[in-house]
Amino acid sequence: MKKSSIFSSITFIFIIATIGAIFTFVLFYQYDKEQNTKNFLNRYALMSKSIQYQLVFSPNLKDFFKLLKEYKMEPIKNIKKALRIVNNTPIVFQHTSSIGTALILKNNKNAYLYVTTKKYSLLLKDKNYNSNRNLIYSSIFLSILILIIMAYILTIKKLLPLKKLKIEIDKFAKGDLDVNVRLENDDEIADVANAFDNAVKQIKRLNSSRILFLRNIMHELKTPITKGRISAEMLPDSKNKDRLISVFEKLQNLIEEFITIEKISSGFIKLEKNTYRFIDILDQAIDLAMIEKNQIELIKAKEITLKVDFNLFSIAVKNMIDNAIKYSQDKKVKIIVNDKAIIFKNTGKHLTKDLDEYKEPFTSDGNQKDSFGLGLYLVDNILSAHKLKLFYSYNDGWNTFIFKGINKLII
Repeated sequence: MKKSSIFSSITFIFIIATIGAIFTFVLFYQYDKEQNTKNFLNRYALMSKSIQYQLVFSPNLKDFFKLLKEYKMEPIKNIKKALRIVNNTPIVFQHTSSIGTALILKNNKNAYLYVTTKKYSLLLKDKNYNSNRNLIYSSIFLSILILIIMAYILTIKKLLPLKKLKIEIDKFAKGDLDVNVRLENDDEIADVANAFDNAVKQIKRLNSSRILFLRNIMHELKTPITKGRISAEMLPDSKNKDRLISVFEKLQNLIEEFITIEKISSGFIKLEKNTYRFIDILDQAIDLAMIEKNQIELIKAKEITLKVDFNLFSIAVKNMIDNAIKYSQDKKVKIIVNDKAIIFKNTGKHLTKDLDEYKEPFTSDGNQKDSFGLGLYLVDNILSAHKLKLFYSYNDGWNTFIFKGINKLII
């Protein structure tokens, strides 16, 4: 299931809020329009009856103008103007009774009441009519809409640093310590970003100390190993000389391997991938393992080329060869290569524990006292870095270890 972005969620919420505001305004506008029209017609119906009655049954000018003032109606005295208004203004309502006719006229600006009796015709302008009513409502709605949009923009602007923070965290997760997420804002996001930035700086300091420590260790160990190797070379040729040289070479390889283990366990190892033939990787692994080629039986369906980190992948293959030969009955390993997997097989006893336990550091079988318990741990981490998986099975006296997913690396 695709993850829902917080920005998408906030956008969705504001869209719903905008639609809700529009819907509410439309409903309110329609309701107000209906109520206003109803009140408008009732008012004019009452006024028309009163004015007609006054004209027909009590034509007293003083009382008549007093009535118009109460109704806030202004008579149009200019006959030409009155005729022009009557002829050009739409009629919205007409009522005819025994005493006369009343017409309600209305345009965008004004409303008029045109009253006629048998003796009189009178056009009255409504001074109480508010032509800006709809404009006021529209202005209020537009203001609310602008506030919603501004709130959305400000919210997104506040959350934008999250995108930068995510990008920098992704870089950090891939081992890149050169990240900078410090923010000068005074909010919770800035607090989180600055706390993360402080943590990264602390980790960089610790990493620098670790690198310095490793360099010192390598320097201190390499010096006596080199001297020992030189001294061993000066000895007369014998089996003991060969054994000493082999021991010093093994120590040198172990130092390099421990450095690799430390890098992997720290999570800051970077793969330097290039294209290599598997046969070349195998040759490097054999050299690292310091074994004879006749101890390996290679079965390959075809020559494959992989895009891998040469040094790391060679160490993984070397460790598999090491373990297979060390714990096999005939001190040999069979390697089967195809475009789907790399398989290591040896004759021997079934593993006494589940494979996942051997993937942990410093794990070994009780009877394998010469094991450091780091081989499969290192192999599993190198394979994980290459998006591969390690599997194990046992059939008919054969231990089988499989690098699955090789097709992802084949060029």
